[in-house]
Amino acid sequence: MSHQSHQVDEETPLLQPEEHKVKTPLLWRQFSIILLLQLTEPVTLRAIAPFAPQLIRDVGVTHGDESRVGYFVGIMYSVFYVAQALTALQWNRLSDHIGRKPVILTGLFGLSASMFLFGLSKTFGGLIMSRALCGALNGNTGVIRSMMIDITDSTNVAQAFGFLPLPWMTANTLGPLIGGYLSHPADRFPRLFGQSTFLKTHPYFLACAGPALIAALAWVVTYMLLQEAMPTTTSLWSLIRNRCRTILMFARTQPPQVDRSSSDTVQGSPDDSKPLPLSALMTPHVLIATLNYTTLTLFDTSLCALIPLFYATPVNMGGLGLDPPRIGNILAVFGIANGLFPVFFFARLHDWFGTKVVYTCGVASGVPIIIAFPIINMLNRTYGIGATVWLAVGLQLTISIAVNMSYYYGAMYIAAASPNRASLGATNGLAPIVVVITGLEREICLFGNVANPV
Repeated sequence: MSHQSHQVDEETPLLQPEEHKVKTPLLWRQFSIILLLQLTEPVTLRAIAPFAPQLIRDVGVTHGDESRVGYFVGIMYSVFYVAQALTALQWNRLSDHIGRKPVILTGLFGLSASMFLFGLSKTFGGLIMSRALCGALNGNTGVIRSMMIDITDSTNVAQAFGFLPLPWMTANTLGPLIGGYLSHPADRFPRLFGQSTFLKTHPYFLACAGPALIAALAWVVTYMLLQEAMPTTTSLWSLIRNRCRTILMFARTQPPQVDRSSSDTVQGSPDDSKPLPLSALMTPHVLIATLNYTTLTLFDTSLCALIPLFYATPVNMGGLGLDPPRIGNILAVFGIANGLFPVFFFARLHDWFGTKVVYTCGVASGVPIIIAFPIINMLNRTYGIGATVWLAVGLQLTISIAVNMSYYYGAMYIAAASPNRASLGATNGLAPIVVVITGLEREICLFGNVANPV
């Protein structure tokens, strides 16, 4: 494709304004599969959320101590994120060598198998092992994003990124419904499952089987319909054989100094079609783009925890004092708007103003969002819950959409910063490490508070 010839080095500004070109149509058959793949991981995470505290109580690890439920829920979630953080970069680097499709298939298999094991686990150790397996075998977030960039070019990449919030919006809605309604099915649906001894013994298996089957369906669709986007790939066996040969040669002879230095620099790489070593990826462009993404992730993680906390906090303590149903309704509406707005406006804003302007404005919008918290509380104290307060809340959440869209503009910067196209997977793999670490912080905070509300 034409986009494969485009190169970005350390002397080239990222995402330069281009002349108006005819927009390339999206490859919808392939892109729709990518959207399905984006759905699989978040739906499994969200499906566990409704029953996680009760599951910890049922396995007996707390020995009846309610104060320790949140602690063990946090450990259960942290294992997934730690395992994913340790392996995500390696899976992304592997996809640069053997192709995106084999790595994605491996991740989907691990996701499906680990969810079935999770539903069958009757001990805390079993839960930990299944979550660790899920995280270790699933590095698909960056790989899927790399594949999306592989099938797009500079004229339609913004349109493609605009659709990425849709799977997350769907997962945030579908996951809790699956986990909530399908847990304890023998009690909830006695006519259908009341006679099932298996479901009485494993009350969470059906809730885990739902996301597992979604991942299995995605595996079948990927295997049969998804086309490999990498122009050249190496078989896994050839890659292992070459690595072993390199290690043996290195052990027997000391490599010349000049060869090692040339392989560690982007400018000295003679073949731009080959993946670069990790040290060669640490260019100023990659580091700046990744650090920006890191900062934005930390801010958004804090904001996601702060908004519902602010809504639930009593008015005299600086919040709004809303009840859970009203908070749920607000967040549900915000989630739908946050998923649909980019579909219609992400690419348009990119075409009108350029990536840098929109990304900068999105990050800067964090300032009025934070300032709005004390202002909304002051309005509530003065006027009570009424039109003025709801208008302020709606305005704050509307501005928050800009912060969320900046995620995807930041991802475009990271992709553009890749030293060469063959190292795109490894470059994209740096960002998910930050995401899973901050996700670890978010999940421990949220589920710890859910389990121990007092």
